[in-house]
Amino acid sequence: MIPSWARSLLARLTGDVEDDLSDPEHLRALVEHSRDVLCRLGPDLCIRYCSPSALSVLGRHPRDMVGQRPSIFVHESDRNIIAEAAIRTMRGEDIEPTTVRVPRPDGVMVWIETSTRVLRDRAGKPSEIILVMRDVSDRHNLRLRLEMEAVTDALTGLSNRRAFDTALRREWGRAARYDSELSLIMIDIDCFKAFNDRYGHAAGDDALRRVGAAIQAVVRRPGDLAVRYGGEELSVILPRTPSIGAERVAHTIRAAVEALSVPHEGSPHGILTVSLGVATAPGRTGRNLTMPDGLLVGADGALYRAKAGGRNRVETIVLLAPHGDRRAA
Repeated sequence: MIPSWARSLLARLTGDVEDDLSDPEHLRALVEHSRDVLCRLGPDLCIRYCSPSALSVLGRHPRDMVGQRPSIFVHESDRNIIAEAAIRTMRGEDIEPTTVRVPRPDGVMVWIETSTRVLRDRAGKPSEIILVMRDVSDRHNLRLRLEMEAVTDALTGLSNRRAFDTALRREWGRAARYDSELSLIMIDIDCFKAFNDRYGHAAGDDALRRVGAAIQAVVRRPGDLAVRYGGEELSVILPRTPSIGAERVAHTIRAAVEALSVPHEGSPHGILTVSLGVATAPGRTGRNLTMPDGLLVGADGALYRAKAGGRNRVETIVLLAPHGDRRAA
């Protein structure tokens, strides 16, 4: 939305002048002391005037912006947004404010909300565009933080169950479309109830954080997702990963947790350990299944076998392919 001071200025420029704004000096003060950046653009979409706040908001002196198109100061990926907004404004269209990224010369990236309005001459032809730019970085960063918190486990810093459900559905659909493998690792901290009973919940929370960090240190490939599934159970989604690769990741996680050497007198191993179940859906499996339930059931089953087999170990399973010719225990 165009700020009130800018609306007042527009009223002055378009002839719809309010009594208390009839003084040009008052209008100049509104512009020069505003925290928003106001630019006047000609029909060629080049800047004719830029207010002093450009220096504090954009890190650029107004005189350096005159003669340039605003889009050149915008992040390369967003230039088409502001260019299109200017063209649509010149056509007389009413458009909603747009938000773009602007890299400052000092390397700081700011998020700028832009509002535009066209001024016309007596013949009705576009003569100028008024462009108002407002720094909304704080608001944008707050929204991003809230979105991140909504899908992040507060204790471990890993993704949470909500993120897991969304990612698993997304990756399952992608695997089905591209006939690629999808692997899932379910992880359970061995004898964790006994750990909490013996050492207390504060120590249990610390153990969960350390295990989560150990898992995250292993799962570093873009697209992979480490999750706190619930309680002492964690999970890793591995897109485009065959069984042998997922099993290798699982063994690395098991060894990383064991290397923490967290004392656990209630465990037969004497230290904190994890059991892991790995399930892989080979290419083409997704064509016959509409949901990834089978992958989750398979990983849970493999995890159960790992725990029944003595804990601190990895068990794997490969889901049936369409013709039932691929399976591993």
